[in-house]
Amino acid sequence: MKTESWLQCIIPSCGKKYPITERRTACDCGELLDVRYNGTFPKSLQKTFSERLSHGQNIFNESGVWRYRELLNFAGVDTENPSDCSKKLVSLDGAEGRTKPFHLTRVADYVGLKTANFWLQFEGDNPTGSFKDNGMASAFTHARMVGAKKVVCASTGNTSSSAAAFAANELDMQAVILVGEGKIAKGKLAQSLAYGAKVLQVRGDFDVAMAMVQALSKESSIYVVNSLNCFRLEGQKTMMFRILDYLRWHVPDWIVFPGGNLGNTSAFGKAFMELYEYGWIKKKPRMAVVVAEGAPTLSDLYNEHELRWNNGNIDNTIIDDYYSEVDRKGIKAKTRASAIEILKPVNLKKAIRTLEFTDGVVTTVSDEAIMDSMAMVSKNGFGCEPASAATVAGTKKLVEQGIIGADDSVVGIATGHILKDVTAIVDYHFNPKNRFANTPITVEPDVKEILKLADS
Repeated sequence: MKTESWLQCIIPSCGKKYPITERRTACDCGELLDVRYNGTFPKSLQKTFSERLSHGQNIFNESGVWRYRELLNFAGVDTENPSDCSKKLVSLDGAEGRTKPFHLTRVADYVGLKTANFWLQFEGDNPTGSFKDNGMASAFTHARMVGAKKVVCASTGNTSSSAAAFAANELDMQAVILVGEGKIAKGKLAQSLAYGAKVLQVRGDFDVAMAMVQALSKESSIYVVNSLNCFRLEGQKTMMFRILDYLRWHVPDWIVFPGGNLGNTSAFGKAFMELYEYGWIKKKPRMAVVVAEGAPTLSDLYNEHELRWNNGNIDNTIIDDYYSEVDRKGIKAKTRASAIEILKPVNLKKAIRTLEFTDGVVTTVSDEAIMDSMAMVSKNGFGCEPASAATVAGTKKLVEQGIIGADDSVVGIATGHILKDVTAIVDYHFNPKNRFANTPITVEPDVKEILKLADS
């Protein structure tokens, strides 16, 4: 099944279109772009997706991204031809996107919901340990389409890990990684170095590194794989497809997830906009974006300054004035959840569009609430990095406020693996003042004393 596709400005009053083979991250008017499709998307594809779970060693059926290839077929693949898929689609041997939502009883009780009504989807189970592998599969597919040999990204860690792995897997591709000096968890930095990326530590934070990438996108042919690249968001849509596939295409009341550069917010909204347009769903889930108190841009603009999509007629002065004030005061993002330590998210306008479409909400959570929630997830025998735990902390807060109802169905996205930031975990548990700290006990090499402590 082939589909016509193109790039288009997200602002309806502009709406300028570009060929799908262009290497661009913005419209000539300066706004972001969408990948748009024209084709036939019958509901019978739902059965096809289900049947592909018995993949028969076809890695593109095994992949939780390319299993849904008809819904992101910008590469013009003959979707039932494995040879054509192998030629055009990029995959880590089908390993990306093998995730699904499931119940955690203790976490559900902690946030105040019934176990049967609350799911978490652990995107940390991806090959490089984060949700970014979903988007890199599609971004590198487009990079292959246009013959790119070098990719670049700014990163707090997960983007760089994923980009480095995909570049290494492509054999003839080089990844250049820009990170804020001292602003990346060592586990994530280790991945980028191990996969052979060229790592440049920029003097500044993520926002400074991201500004450099945006400048590079205008002045060089290097291929950008940050989420301002709309092709990356196509792969990230599939997280929503997997939720719906698992729930037999019944839409939950809420989807809750952390917000950093707001790529997921944008991708998730686009997924539901398209499914709604295709007639696959009649109900829209409400989206809840959770940001850290130390990186509150989306919350400030949406809740306090009432920034709205307004059919693309966004009041840019609200954004400009906010960022001018941030710069004037020298404010920097600061949170233990380093993956969402971002003050100037590049996908802000797409995120506002998502919030309007889904009647969404934005809430902030403290680092204390994030770290307690991270510990609680681990108490259920699973684990996640701090940014992922913002999902749990945010759900708990919204339930306590009565925004999420006690009987509502909620799916949360945990974005990164527990081992992404081991320093944060160890620091938390070594401090006995923390609510769920499991502090090690120093003991003399005495059998009786050890048995006494073991039995206590």
